[in-house]
Amino acid sequence: MSHFGRDDIEWDQLIEAGMKFLIERARLGKVTTYTELNFTLERRTGYTPFDFERPNERAAMGHLLGQIVSRDHEHNPATPRLMLSALVHYLGANDAGSGFYELAKQLGLLSPKASKAAKEEFWIGQINALYDRYSATRA
Repeated sequence: MSHFGRDDIEWDQLIEAGMKFLIERARLGKVTTYTELNFTLERRTGYTPFDFERPNERAAMGHLLGQIVSRDHEHNPATPRLMLSALVHYLGANDAGSGFYELAKQLGLLSPKASKAAKEEFWIGQINALYDRYSATRA
C-alpha cells in the first residue's frame, strides 16, 4: 500500500530512523526542527526528503510523526504516554505544530477545548518527560 507516494517498506524505514533520531535528541536533552529531521532522514535512509513547499509533503511529514508516536507507544506502553513528536518544531519558532496538538487530542492526552496556555504547558511537559525517560543516566 502506498501513502503519499511512498510504499510500506519506505515508511517503515522512515519511522524507525525518525524514532531513533528523536530518541537521540531526547537523550541529549535537545529539540529539533522539521528541517533537521528531514535532512537526517534523507542521510540515514537515502530516501528523497520531504518537500515542505508542497502541502501534501508537509502532510506526509505529519503522517510520519504520527506513525513515530504510535510505534513508540507500542514499544513503550508505560504511563505517562509520551509523544516523541513534541521534540519537533518549526525552524525559527518555539512551539509544536498544530498536528501535534490534534494528535494529542485524538489520543486523549489533551482536552479538545485546551486553551493556548494549556497547550503550551502540555507541550513543555511532554518535552521534559521525554528528556527524563530517555536521559543517558537512565539508559
